[in-house]
Amino acid sequence: MGIVQDTLCGIYKICRRDVFLSKDQVMNIMLWVPDWDGAIPPPAIMKPRPRWTGKQMISMAFPTGLNLLRIDKDSSPLSEKFSPLNDGGLLIHGGQLLYGMLSKKTVGASGGGVIHTIFNEYGPDTAVNFFNGAQRIVNYWLLHNGFSIGIGDTIPDRNTIDKIEEAVRERKREVEEITASATDNTLEALPGMNVRETFESKVSRALNNARDEAGAATE
Repeated sequence: MGIVQDTLCGIYKICRRDVFLSKDQVMNIMLWVPDWDGAIPPPAIMKPRPRWTGKQMISMAFPTGLNLLRIDKDSSPLSEKFSPLNDGGLLIHGGQLLYGMLSKKTVGASGGGVIHTIFNEYGPDTAVNFFNGAQRIVNYWLLHNGFSIGIGDTIPDRNTIDKIEEAVRERKREVEEITASATDNTLEALPGMNVRETFESKVSRALNNARDEAGAATE
């Protein structure tokens, strides 16, 4: 099980470094924390005005004493992974999110993530409490800090369109070659298949590759 849809979007946005909340906003969010003991965490910024971070807010949903370290699998030196300037990796110490972004890799239905660790270390009831707390906190915050997109955001640029068209053209040529070989009776059957099944399998694989390559070009 994992966090999905609106809450997944919100839990990523609330962890950004530019998210700061006033005391009034923090008090409103605290009302959505299950079993809140009435204590407000100390602000991350004291002067000129007290400000709390989004990481502090989502940390209220973590069980006390939770420790988790996840390191990005990239080529950066190991010394940079423990104090990343770009919030790479993830570090939760004593139930506090110190750095990193909560994303599908960490709060989704994946092994070694936050939910998996809470379930193994604290049991199913605590995992359910995290689900409830995280979704209430994030959904309330997202209600006041949502985002919108327009039709222009769904239109790819010229370079992306060219990559998509090239991927489709290449796979179309592959399908035409497969069709021609089947028409000329030169298509060799794959092991365990007749010619018709082989034709369908190769065409399906070519079309799937076209879809995957076109999708990769839009990332």
